[in-house]
Amino acid sequence: MDDWRGAAQQLAARITHPTSRWRQPVATTPRHLLVPRWWDWARAGERWELRDGPPDPTVWLHAGYADRTLVTRVGPLHADRARPEDRPTGRPTSSATKPSLTIRLLRHLLVDDGAEVLEVGTGSGYGAALLARRLGDRQVTSIDIDPHLTRTAAERLDAIGLQPQLVAGDAAGPLPGTYDRIVATVAVRPVPLSWLAALRLGGRLVTTISRMPIIVTADKTADGGAIGRVEWDRAGFMETRTSADYPPELFQIQSELLDQEGEEITRGRYPVVEVKEAWELWAMLEIVAPGIQHRYEEFDDGRRTAWMIHADGSWARASAENDAPPIVHQSGPRRLWEILDKIRHRWLVQGSLPVYGADLTISPDGAIHLTRGNWQADIS
Repeated sequence: MDDWRGAAQQLAARITHPTSRWRQPVATTPRHLLVPRWWDWARAGERWELRDGPPDPTVWLHAGYADRTLVTRVGPLHADRARPEDRPTGRPTSSATKPSLTIRLLRHLLVDDGAEVLEVGTGSGYGAALLARRLGDRQVTSIDIDPHLTRTAAERLDAIGLQPQLVAGDAAGPLPGTYDRIVATVAVRPVPLSWLAALRLGGRLVTTISRMPIIVTADKTADGGAIGRVEWDRAGFMETRTSADYPPELFQIQSELLDQEGEEITRGRYPVVEVKEAWELWAMLEIVAPGIQHRYEEFDDGRRTAWMIHADGSWARASAENDAPPIVHQSGPRRLWEILDKIRHRWLVQGSLPVYGADLTISPDGAIHLTRGNWQADIS
């Protein structure tokens, strides 16, 4: 496809400023060649369907240079290895990150010429490609738990003239060097000790936190920790994993809870909310009551239902038509919907929640302490 260059230039114009040093890397990187096959979620059939780029160049070109994430692995099944009739189930386990999000992370990284950078989460290799275009091959290392991803990414990057160092391994374990910058396209909690050890004094870390839609930036300090902030920005990434797939979600294990009456039935104060789309609310809830899993569904008749479940046995279901106060069913040692509504009340009274923009300290053991005014919280 000779017309990819025009598409890449249009993508660069959409997601970078004309003076940005990332504009040229985006404009000159053939992203489609790094993602020849991907999974699309077909909502009509509620299933994953394979998309194969080379047989349909028009679709391939559009997907490759759209500002969208392309899922390349569902459960243990790579799109590269799938058959057209395959219909995998489960959660995405690898992807080619949305280009504008990749650029946002790289801007937070504050990369200087000559910096040595570690990217955690190779995926398709697109992030490594942009870094190598910007800094040169020898300055860039990328690591991923999946040997297939690092191998195929290395082959595809080599085919477009790039040879950054790609390493297969657990990023939470020993790393292959020390670096001026570390950027992660996977979420962690706490910050791995190996990252702090591999980051040079004064070096900068950019990552997201597991189950929280926040971007953390921090600079290495002499005590082995780091100081920084929660950016006025947001992102959510897949969590790091050490096996081929993530464990089943609680909703799968305890599906019988979804329609039970519960121990307590009340009327909620506020309308049903899709927590994972209300990112400020979601971030605060995860600090106050970490580990809650969420599910949300809208129905054709205007009814909306949200479920919350926790490993301690607590669960809640709230349902209502449109924006009416919901009927709330709850059980277990905690009333999860009441916890959520207390945070929503604080949000309405104060006009904001304190997570975004908070100062942070990462201790040498990887725990994160947040402060903003009189508010303090720990993420461990």
